[in-house]
Amino acid sequence: MQKRTLGKEKLEVSSLGFGCMGMSWSYGPPKDKQEMIALLHAAVDRGVTFFDTAEVYGPLVNEELVGEALAPSREKVVIATKFGWEANPQDGGKWNALNSRPEHIKQVAEASLQRLRVDAIDLFYQHRVDLNVPIEDVAGAVKDLIQEGKVKHFGLSEVGAQTIRRAHAVQPVAALQSEYSLFWREPEETVMPTLEELGIGFVPFSPLGKGFLTGKIDADTKFDSTDFRNSVPRFSEENRRANQALVDVITSFAKQKNATPAQIALAWLLAKKPWIVPIPGTTKLARLEENLGAANIELTPEDVRSLEEASSKIKLEGARYPKFHEQLVGR
Repeated sequence: MQKRTLGKEKLEVSSLGFGCMGMSWSYGPPKDKQEMIALLHAAVDRGVTFFDTAEVYGPLVNEELVGEALAPSREKVVIATKFGWEANPQDGGKWNALNSRPEHIKQVAEASLQRLRVDAIDLFYQHRVDLNVPIEDVAGAVKDLIQEGKVKHFGLSEVGAQTIRRAHAVQPVAALQSEYSLFWREPEETVMPTLEELGIGFVPFSPLGKGFLTGKIDADTKFDSTDFRNSVPRFSEENRRANQALVDVITSFAKQKNATPAQIALAWLLAKKPWIVPIPGTTKLARLEENLGAANIELTPEDVRSLEEASSKIKLEGARYPKFHEQLVGR
């Protein structure tokens, strides 16, 4: 697999990474641990070197899974994790309280190092902006961890352009991780010009629109009761029916390229900028191999233009997050 470099920080990773969240959390019940370890080994064998997790995934168990699975490959992989949440005693211990106080960041780093079985965290993201803590203090805490050798690179997730600038002035930001796909293109207007100006890499999560762009989900799809898409307005039955038009456009384009809709959606991201590294997640080997096949599809500027022209004519329905999460992004 080809490599890409995330921004001026020169963090080299595979052109497609692997989002590990769904193995333990959010997309239905947790999957079998040994099967997921085998899948992560398969990803490494196929050239993937960039793996994404977070303490809140599970919580905690996803970091443990990733740490155990990647321990034999530690020297050739880059592991990203995140801080910024904690259990909320006022809400039954659910992990829905923000906490990016510097002392908490440092405690999280120590715990993540243990769960990931590493001496240093390759990329440490603030998961969501905590308005109670100045972003300069957050960046300063990570800067301290970098100077101590416990963290290598600093990242941000789902933040606005001004927050990126303020953080970057204290500690250079290696990468921004935010949702970006043909299903959600807002970052093109809100943050990508800033990333290009400052030399910061972009790591799109949900590059397949939380599975919608694979073409395997339609208005009749029933999600498991533990699947968070049940609470996402964009995934209501009515909105899935309306948004199917986008999948139809991508599917038609994929047929011309002898590819799958998922491969075209990923290839589009790879063609947008050389500093973009999508992190599709999966729990199935066949889907992993399909996703990695996107790295071999080269879309010309004309391909990109025609795909965007056709897809931009479709009005997508539904918010991408329920209200609680919607208010935490773009800060």
